[in-house]
Order: sequence, then structure tokens, then C-alpha cells
Amino acid sequence: MDTRNLGLDLVRITEAAAIAAGRHMGFGDAIRPDGDATTAMRRELNTLPVDGRIVLGEHRELKSDRMLRHGDAVGTGHGDAVDLVVDPVDGRNLLARGLPGAISVIAAAPRGSMWAPERAVYMEKLVVDRHAASAIVPECLDAPAAWTLSLLARVKEKAVRDLVIFVLDRPRHADLIDEIRAAGARVMLQAEGDVAGALLAASPRHPGVDALMDIGGIPEGVIAACAVRALGGAMLGRLAPQSQKERSDLRTSGLDESAILTASDLVSGTDLYFSATGVTDGPVLRGVHYHGQRAETHSLVLRAETRTRRTIQAEHLLDENADPTWLGHDTN
Repeated sequence: MDTRNLGLDLVRITEAAAIAAGRHMGFGDAIRPDGDATTAMRRELNTLPVDGRIVLGEHRELKSDRMLRHGDAVGTGHGDAVDLVVDPVDGRNLLARGLPGAISVIAAAPRGSMWAPERAVYMEKLVVDRHAASAIVPECLDAPAAWTLSLLARVKEKAVRDLVIFVLDRPRHADLIDEIRAAGARVMLQAEGDVAGALLAASPRHPGVDALMDIGGIPEGVIAACAVRALGGAMLGRLAPQSQKERSDLRTSGLDESAILTASDLVSGTDLYFSATGVTDGPVLRGVHYHGQRAETHSLVLRAETRTRRTIQAEHLLDENADPTWLGHDTN
């Protein structure tokens, strides 16, 4: 891609999606805010000066033309050929219930850089920060949790009991959670927010989480891989079908269910970009705050090639009869 920082274009997209979704916080509806965020994201995506393509979209109940689906063309059509993976609201049920941690996220890379199995839905994931990257080996995905936690504790110079592991609170993780607790480590359970969990695990600025271990969506996994690459952390992933239909689809598509993938396998090269904007207040980002005709957003923008990490606070002028207008950014 050209030398411009595409991440500064992507943040306008996640900002727009977050602003559209945030108005619905606490209303108990997970579908409408997801649809509104998707509409806002698509509108802003189509202003990008790229020949863009969605390679991983939404596996959700929102069955309408507003969805961003695999293969959708986005951007102006002029410029670099770019692949994108999107999640307009990661943690939409958190948003519906007014709970912390919902974010809007997007990642971009040159055409053909992203692993994008169209029929697969779920994958097993292990994410750590750069200080623990040397401890992560493929055997971690097959070994008992205690073995992996021992490796992490040794490289981080901690006792196992001092480790905190992020896990999605799902019935499928019951045995994993029991293993982690039996080993003596602590567990941070969250109902949703797989990408936010990966950010917590991969960022050395959030020392309260030492690793993410769970099974979550593949789009979220590829987005997380872009962030992990930019932050210098490490990630392992493997397909983890959760139904007989998904297993059958994998066999039909020729995908190897046993293959263990690194972050570089999930997204190759270094010309990678990631943007996330908070929708509700959370441990990674503050949510959207509205003040009459203005809204404040808090975003994270990552660029893998330069390992640049930007946190962006923005103020937006909201016109009830028009789209939100970007006013400016403060970065640090």
C-alpha cells in the first residue's frame, strides 16, 4: 500500500459506527444498534480511497442488506487493493444491557494477506503480549492449561497464582475454566468482547491480563491477529467447529481442522492497520459520551509496520438532519 497511514482513515469508520451504536446503550436491543453501526460503517467505508473488499464479515442474526458480508466491495474503487475484516459492534449484548466493553473494530491489509475461511465460524485462540511471546509454542493448544500457565509464569517472572486469564463466559469453556482455576491462576470472565480481550492480553499497557484463552469467532480472531502483530505480541489459533454442520463445511472446503496458525499465518506481511473505538466504557477504551449536539469518542489506532500505537480522543458535531461531522482529534 502507499505510504499514507490508512489507520487514520479507518478510525473515522469505527468512530462513525460507535456513535451510531452508542445511542442504543441499555435499551435491551442487540439487533438495531448493530444494524445502525453497520450502516454507518458501510457509508464511511465507501469514502476510503482504496479498492476494498470485505473478506470476513458478520455471522449474525441481522439478515438484511445492511450487513457487511464476505466479498462485499467497499471504498471508492481507486487506490490500493485492500482486504478488510470488520465488526461494527464487538459485544453487542454488552451494549444492549449497558455493560462495559463494547467496541467497534476494523482491520486492513493488502489484498490476499488475510486468512479468510469463508465457511468456518469458530477458532481456538491463545494471545499474549510481547513479554510472553517467547513462551508460546504450538504445543500449548493441546497441552493441559496448567502446562501453558507454567510457561507463562516462568517467562513473566510471576507465580501461576498471580496470572489473570481472559476467557469468554460460555458453556463450551467450562472445562477450560476449571483447569485454569485448578492450576491456581485467576480468571477474568466476560460475556462478550473477544477482540477487547485480545487487546488486553496483547498490550503491555494493560498488565492486569496475562493471556486470552478461549474459542471465539474467526473474524474477531483475524482482527485480533492484526492488533497482536502491531503490538508485538504472539497468538496461536486453530479451527474449532462447534456443530456437525460446521465440521461438514470444513471438510467440504478442504480446510485442515488440526492446523495450528500463528498471528503471521492469520495475517501476513507488515502493512497492517487496526482501529477500535469504544462504544461503552471499558477496560481498553472509554465509550461514546454524548453532550447535546456533540459526541466524544476514544479510539486506538495501530500500524504494524512502524509499531505505532495512537490513542485518539475526538469531538464530533452531531446534526440531527445529517451525518455526524468530524471536528478534530487529540492524539497521544
